[in-house]
Amino acid sequence: MTRMTRNPRHSGVFIAGTDTGIGKTIVSCALLRALCAAGLRATGMKPVASGCAMTPDGLRNDDALALIAASDSKPEYADCNPFAFAEPVSPHIAAAATPVTMAPIAAAFSRLAARADFVVVEGVGGWLAPLSDRLLANAIPHSLRLPAILVVGLKLGCLNHAQLTARAIRDDGCKLIGWIGNHIDPDMARPEENVATLRRLLPVPCLGILPFAATSDPHAQASRMSAAIEAIVSA
Repeated sequence: MTRMTRNPRHSGVFIAGTDTGIGKTIVSCALLRALCAAGLRATGMKPVASGCAMTPDGLRNDDALALIAASDSKPEYADCNPFAFAEPVSPHIAAAATPVTMAPIAAAFSRLAARADFVVVEGVGGWLAPLSDRLLANAIPHSLRLPAILVVGLKLGCLNHAQLTARAIRDDGCKLIGWIGNHIDPDMARPEENVATLRRLLPVPCLGILPFAATSDPHAQASRMSAAIEAIVSA
Protein backbone atom coordinates (compact mmCIF):
# COMPACT_ATOMS: atom_id res chain seq x y z
CA MET A 1 0.00 0.00 0.00
CA THR A 2 1.38 3.41 -0.91
CA ARG A 3 2.04 6.00 1.75
CA MET A 4 -0.83 8.40 2.34
CA THR A 5 -1.22 11.75 4.02
CA ARG A 6 -4.12 12.81 6.16
CA ASN A 7 -6.72 15.42 5.35
CA PRO A 8 -6.09 18.24 7.87
CA ARG A 9 -9.82 18.78 8.32
CA HIS A 10 -10.13 15.52 10.24
CA SER A 11 -7.85 13.68 12.62
CA GLY A 12 -10.00 10.65 13.12
CA VAL A 13 -13.00 8.53 12.29
CA PHE A 14 -15.87 7.21 14.40
CA ILE A 15 -16.79 3.53 14.09
CA ALA A 16 -20.53 3.23 14.61
CA GLY A 17 -22.51 0.00 14.71
CA THR A 18 -25.98 -1.26 14.04
CA ASP A 19 -25.99 -2.89 17.48
CA THR A 20 -23.87 -4.38 20.25
CA GLY A 21 -21.65 -7.33 19.41
CA ILE A 22 -21.51 -6.82 15.65
CA GLY A 23 -17.75 -6.37 15.24
CA LYS A 24 -16.89 -2.71 15.84
CA THR A 25 -13.67 -3.74 17.58
CA ILE A 26 -12.70 -6.15 14.79
CA VAL A 27 -13.17 -3.40 12.20
CA SER A 28 -11.45 -0.76 14.34
CA CYS A 29 -8.37 -2.93 14.88
CA ALA A 30 -8.21 -3.84 11.19
CA LEU A 31 -8.41 -0.16 10.26
CA LEU A 32 -5.63 0.68 12.70
CA ARG A 33 -3.37 -1.98 11.20
CA ALA A 34 -4.18 -0.82 7.67
CA LEU A 35 -3.53 2.85 8.50
CA CYS A 36 -0.18 1.93 9.99
CA ALA A 37 0.65 -0.17 6.91
CA ALA A 38 -0.11 2.91 4.80
CA GLY A 39 2.59 4.84 6.67
CA LEU A 40 0.25 6.77 8.96
CA ARG A 41 0.45 7.02 12.73
CA ALA A 42 -2.82 5.62 14.02
CA THR A 43 -4.15 5.09 17.51
CA GLY A 44 -7.37 3.63 18.87
CA MET A 45 -9.86 5.00 21.36
CA LYS A 46 -12.82 3.44 23.18
CA PRO A 47 -14.27 6.44 25.06
CA VAL A 48 -16.83 4.44 27.05
CA ALA A 49 -16.69 0.74 27.91
CA SER A 50 -18.87 -1.46 30.10
CA GLY A 51 -17.84 -4.94 31.16
CA CYS A 52 -14.34 -4.25 32.48
CA ALA A 53 -12.24 -6.56 34.63
CA MET A 54 -10.41 -5.37 37.73
CA THR A 55 -6.63 -5.72 37.38
CA PRO A 56 -3.69 -4.49 39.49
CA ASP A 57 -3.68 -1.43 37.21
CA GLY A 58 -7.40 -0.77 37.59
CA LEU A 59 -10.43 -1.58 35.43
CA ARG A 60 -9.53 -2.84 31.97
CA ASN A 61 -11.75 -3.60 28.97
CA ASP A 62 -10.84 -6.23 26.37
CA ASP A 63 -11.95 -4.05 23.44
CA ALA A 64 -9.85 -1.12 24.63
CA LEU A 65 -6.83 -3.38 25.16
CA ALA A 66 -7.24 -4.75 21.62
CA LEU A 67 -7.28 -1.21 20.24
CA ILE A 68 -4.12 -0.33 22.16
CA ALA A 69 -2.39 -3.46 20.85
CA ALA A 70 -3.32 -2.54 17.26
CA SER A 71 -2.21 1.09 17.63
CA ASP A 72 1.03 2.47 16.22
CA SER A 73 1.96 4.55 19.26
CA LYS A 74 0.54 2.79 22.30
CA PRO A 75 -1.78 5.24 24.10
CA GLU A 76 -2.13 5.47 27.84
CA TYR A 77 -5.06 3.36 28.94
CA ALA A 78 -6.83 6.31 30.54
CA ASP A 79 -6.70 8.19 27.23
CA CYS A 80 -7.88 5.22 25.20
CA ASN A 81 -10.75 4.47 27.61
CA PRO A 82 -11.62 7.48 29.80
CA PHE A 83 -14.81 5.88 31.15
CA ALA A 84 -14.46 2.23 32.20
CA PHE A 85 -17.22 0.42 34.10
CA ALA A 86 -17.19 -3.05 35.60
CA GLU A 87 -20.79 -4.12 35.03
CA PRO A 88 -21.60 -5.37 31.50
CA VAL A 89 -24.74 -3.28 31.12
CA SER A 90 -25.71 -0.09 29.32
CA PRO A 91 -23.29 2.69 30.34
CA HIS A 92 -26.03 4.93 31.72
CA ILE A 93 -26.86 2.16 34.22
CA ALA A 94 -23.29 1.09 34.95
CA ALA A 95 -22.20 4.72 35.37
CA ALA A 96 -24.83 5.79 37.89
CA ALA A 97 -22.19 7.00 40.38
CA THR A 98 -19.88 8.48 37.72
CA PRO A 99 -21.97 9.87 34.85
CA VAL A 100 -20.34 10.00 31.42
CA THR A 101 -19.60 13.55 30.25
CA MET A 102 -18.00 14.81 27.06
CA ALA A 103 -15.25 17.00 28.55
CA PRO A 104 -12.93 14.13 29.63
CA ILE A 105 -13.53 12.35 26.31
CA ALA A 106 -12.69 15.47 24.29
CA ALA A 107 -9.56 16.08 26.37
CA ALA A 108 -8.36 12.49 25.91
CA PHE A 109 -9.07 12.65 22.18
CA SER A 110 -7.01 15.84 21.89
CA ARG A 111 -4.05 14.17 23.59
CA LEU A 112 -4.29 11.15 21.29
CA ALA A 113 -4.70 13.30 18.17
CA ALA A 114 -1.61 15.31 19.07
CA ARG A 115 0.49 12.15 18.74
CA ALA A 116 -1.17 10.52 15.74
CA ASP A 117 -2.29 11.19 12.18
CA PHE A 118 -5.60 9.44 12.83
CA VAL A 119 -7.57 8.35 15.88
CA VAL A 120 -9.96 5.47 15.31
CA VAL A 121 -12.76 6.03 17.83
CA GLU A 122 -14.90 2.99 18.52
CA GLY A 123 -18.47 3.61 19.65
CA VAL A 124 -20.36 1.78 22.36
CA GLY A 125 -23.46 -0.20 21.43
CA GLY A 126 -25.61 1.36 18.73
CA TRP A 127 -25.86 4.95 17.52
CA LEU A 128 -28.41 5.97 20.16
CA ALA A 129 -27.10 3.94 23.09
CA PRO A 130 -27.57 6.00 26.27
CA LEU A 131 -24.34 7.00 28.00
CA SER A 132 -26.04 8.98 30.77
CA ASP A 133 -29.45 10.46 31.48
CA ARG A 134 -28.56 13.37 29.19
CA LEU A 135 -26.05 11.93 26.74
CA LEU A 136 -26.36 9.44 23.88
CA ALA A 137 -23.56 7.70 22.00
CA ASN A 138 -24.07 9.99 19.01
CA ALA A 139 -22.75 12.89 21.09
CA ILE A 140 -19.20 11.53 20.72
CA PRO A 141 -18.75 11.89 16.93
CA HIS A 142 -20.88 15.03 16.91
CA SER A 143 -18.79 16.75 19.59
CA LEU A 144 -15.48 15.56 18.14
CA ARG A 145 -16.63 16.44 14.59
CA LEU A 146 -15.69 13.05 13.21
CA PRO A 147 -16.97 11.35 10.06
CA ALA A 148 -18.48 7.93 10.68
CA ILE A 149 -18.20 4.46 9.22
CA LEU A 150 -21.11 2.13 9.94
CA VAL A 151 -20.38 -1.51 10.80
CA VAL A 152 -23.29 -3.72 9.78
CA GLY A 153 -23.52 -7.06 11.53
CA LEU A 154 -24.62 -9.42 8.76
CA LYS A 155 -27.48 -11.40 10.28
CA LEU A 156 -31.24 -11.64 9.97
CA GLY A 157 -32.67 -8.15 10.52
CA CYS A 158 -29.59 -6.27 9.34
CA LEU A 159 -31.40 -4.65 6.40
CA ASN A 160 -33.73 -2.74 8.71
CA HIS A 161 -31.11 -1.98 11.36
CA ALA A 162 -28.61 -0.69 8.81
CA GLN A 163 -31.08 1.62 7.11
CA LEU A 164 -32.38 3.05 10.39
CA THR A 165 -28.86 3.66 11.71
CA ALA A 166 -27.65 5.27 8.48
CA ARG A 167 -30.69 7.54 8.50
CA ALA A 168 -30.11 8.49 12.15
CA ILE A 169 -26.44 9.31 11.52
CA ARG A 170 -27.27 11.63 8.65
CA ASP A 171 -30.28 13.18 10.44
CA ASP A 172 -27.97 14.00 13.36
CA GLY A 173 -25.76 16.02 11.04
CA CYS A 174 -22.80 13.63 11.07
CA LYS A 175 -20.99 12.68 7.88
CA LEU A 176 -21.42 9.01 7.02
CA ILE A 177 -18.64 8.02 4.61
CA GLY A 178 -19.39 4.33 4.12
CA TRP A 179 -20.30 1.00 5.65
CA ILE A 180 -18.51 -2.27 6.32
CA GLY A 181 -20.30 -5.60 6.52
CA ASN A 182 -19.18 -8.17 9.08
CA HIS A 183 -20.40 -11.76 8.85
CA ILE A 184 -21.31 -12.55 12.46
CA ASP A 185 -23.76 -15.39 11.74
CA PRO A 186 -22.15 -18.32 9.89
CA ASP A 187 -25.63 -19.80 9.30
CA MET A 188 -27.20 -16.67 7.81
CA ALA A 189 -29.43 -17.58 4.89
CA ARG A 190 -28.71 -15.98 1.49
CA PRO A 191 -25.88 -13.69 2.67
CA GLU A 192 -24.89 -12.61 -0.85
CA GLU A 193 -28.40 -11.40 -1.58
CA ASN A 194 -28.50 -9.49 1.70
CA VAL A 195 -25.20 -7.76 0.94
CA ALA A 196 -26.44 -6.86 -2.53
CA THR A 197 -29.57 -5.36 -0.98
CA LEU A 198 -27.51 -3.33 1.47
CA ARG A 199 -25.39 -2.00 -1.39
CA ARG A 200 -28.59 -0.88 -3.11
CA LEU A 201 -30.41 0.58 -0.09
CA LEU A 202 -27.70 2.33 1.89
CA PRO A 203 -26.84 5.88 0.75
CA VAL A 204 -23.06 5.44 1.03
CA PRO A 205 -20.60 2.98 -0.53
CA CYS A 206 -19.63 -0.39 0.88
CA LEU A 207 -16.02 -0.15 2.09
CA GLY A 208 -15.48 -3.84 2.70
CA ILE A 209 -17.00 -7.17 3.73
CA LEU A 210 -15.35 -9.24 6.45
CA PRO A 211 -15.84 -13.03 6.48
CA PHE A 212 -17.03 -14.91 9.54
CA ALA A 213 -14.16 -15.78 11.86
CA ALA A 214 -14.38 -17.35 15.31
CA THR A 215 -11.22 -15.45 16.22
CA SER A 216 -10.20 -12.40 14.24
CA ASP A 217 -6.63 -11.51 13.31
CA PRO A 218 -6.46 -7.74 12.66
CA HIS A 219 -3.36 -8.24 10.51
CA ALA A 220 -5.29 -10.57 8.19
CA GLN A 221 -8.38 -8.36 8.12
CA ALA A 222 -6.32 -5.23 7.41
CA SER A 223 -5.82 -6.35 3.83
CA ARG A 224 -9.58 -5.91 3.30
CA MET A 225 -9.55 -2.27 4.42
CA SER A 226 -8.12 -0.55 1.33
CA ALA A 227 -11.39 1.15 0.32
CA ALA A 228 -12.05 2.19 3.92
CA ILE A 229 -8.60 3.77 4.24
CA GLU A 230 -9.10 5.71 1.01
CA ALA A 231 -12.45 6.99 2.32
CA ILE A 232 -11.02 7.97 5.71
CA VAL A 233 -8.04 9.83 4.27
CA SER A 234 -10.14 11.76 1.77
CA ALA A 235 -13.11 12.47 4.10
